[in-house]
Amino acid sequence: MAKSKLLEQVRQEIRLRGYSIRTEKTYITWIKRYIYFHQLSHPASMGTDEVRSFLSWLANERHVAVNTQKTALNALAFLYHQVLSIQLGDIGFTHAKQHRRLPTVLSRSEISLILQQLHPPYRLIFSLLYGSGLRITECLRLRVQDINFNDASLTVRDGKGGKDRKTLLSRNLSEPLNDCIKTSLRIQALDNQQGLGPSLPHALGRKYPNAYRQPAWMFLFPSQSLCPHPITGEVCRHHLHDSTPRKALKTAVRKAGILNKRISCHTFRHSFATHLLQSGRDIRTVQELLGHSDVSTTQIYTHVLGQHFAGTSSPLDELQ
Repeated sequence: MAKSKLLEQVRQEIRLRGYSIRTEKTYITWIKRYIYFHQLSHPASMGTDEVRSFLSWLANERHVAVNTQKTALNALAFLYHQVLSIQLGDIGFTHAKQHRRLPTVLSRSEISLILQQLHPPYRLIFSLLYGSGLRITECLRLRVQDINFNDASLTVRDGKGGKDRKTLLSRNLSEPLNDCIKTSLRIQALDNQQGLGPSLPHALGRKYPNAYRQPAWMFLFPSQSLCPHPITGEVCRHHLHDSTPRKALKTAVRKAGILNKRISCHTFRHSFATHLLQSGRDIRTVQELLGHSDVSTTQIYTHVLGQHFAGTSSPLDELQ
């Protein structure tokens, strides 16, 4: 009972700070793993030593990635600092060194091959990932109001780090996007007849009780079924789960015969950035379109380009 009360406290603190549902689920999962690792001991009876031993176990026994270690530490720091009001101090834990890995990038012909193997709505989803440099969650959370055909742009709301940004929208997607919007609005109209509609962000549903009837709030890629809202419990229609396009991509890559690259949804975002730089766009512009806080994050793509970006060639090429 004590643990369930504790986890409820964690949820309340997370929601009070406006963190995403994904962050909430992740933090709760890591806190549970920490508690089970220490044989169900209450976190208030533990502290720095127990946190250090758990993180060391993850690194040395489970061999988790550096980012996974950081996520686990963030979850436990939130638990102790924000929920239990216990300062951990210096844990004395050093993360495993994160080696720089160049992202996988597809050629333009490979992008075309994969898109040809995809059917609606997945062809449109991956066209947006590549054409606008979106993360898969950013794409699936797009609503009708986020598309601006007039200036060929789309708005990403509450992206990574809670930031909004504008990015490019290919004019080649005007027709499939219009068809997608019409389909989504038909689904919304049917849901509205039952007094239901799309899930709404934060407390907007309470502030505007009829917002679920407004076309602007409808998802471009709604899920096929209704479900309870994770916070309010009200029945609504959420967007597609990201596992669905991932499965479609796996099949399309196999059919396209691209077997020498490890391809994920994020590969299309990497390709967007690399191809823009390759075409001569400046790195600051690409940084803004991607929503990177630091240009050093964007600079990884200059290493992918090699001579195309630097304008240099191997000295061997100069030999007669």
